[in-house]
Amino acid sequence: PTHRQHHRAAMGRRPARCYRYCNGKPYPKSRFCRGVPDPKIRIYDCGKKKLPCDEFPAAAHLVCDEIQQVTSECLEAARIATNKYMITNAGRDFFHIRMRPHPYHVLRINKTLSCAGADRLSTGMRGAFGKPYGTAARVKIGQVLISIRTKEEKVQIAAEALRRAKFKFAGRQKVHVSNKFGFTRFGKDDYKKWQERGRLIPDGIGVKWLSSRGPLHRLIGREAAKELAD
Repeated sequence: PTHRQHHRAAMGRRPARCYRYCNGKPYPKSRFCRGVPDPKIRIYDCGKKKLPCDEFPAAAHLVCDEIQQVTSECLEAARIATNKYMITNAGRDFFHIRMRPHPYHVLRINKTLSCAGADRLSTGMRGAFGKPYGTAARVKIGQVLISIRTKEEKVQIAAEALRRAKFKFAGRQKVHVSNKFGFTRFGKDDYKKWQERGRLIPDGIGVKWLSSRGPLHRLIGREAAKELAD
């Protein structure tokens, strides 16, 4: 066998451009689809992930601008790049990164031997349904890929970290500095307003909102409600 044939037999992974587009139906891991390799990304939250909502009022997001597939390898590469930039520039204790998509779609490969003497072994397109090869997440336009919550003065560092993470993905993404309070669904003014009225209950890294519906004691406490009733 020539040097070129040896090289082709020992080739590495396929480039992500082979699996970039959403062709065909979703193909998740199941009892029918076995032997799926573990996704490269195992950690979805980095930094100070347990700090309450009030600690990090600012947030920035990396938003996808295409319908495509994002492999678990590039999600992991983007997580590492974002985490490293935030640690060196913002400080280890001043951010929480969350990777938003999870790679559930299984990628397949129709393996063919291309070394010398493989003519007897190779089947060409006979039985061409491939074997599991890796995993990817299917993302839509406007879907968030990475979110960072941080201090108000460090939000531009977070935006730069996300800009650098863009190079790990195929296609086009946009960096969006959020006007919401951290990872909550409330704007900064609304958050302060509802917090002063006692309508927000801390709930991990987010908050629960007490609507005006339901029993009165939920809003003003059992004692006050009892006095009003009497």
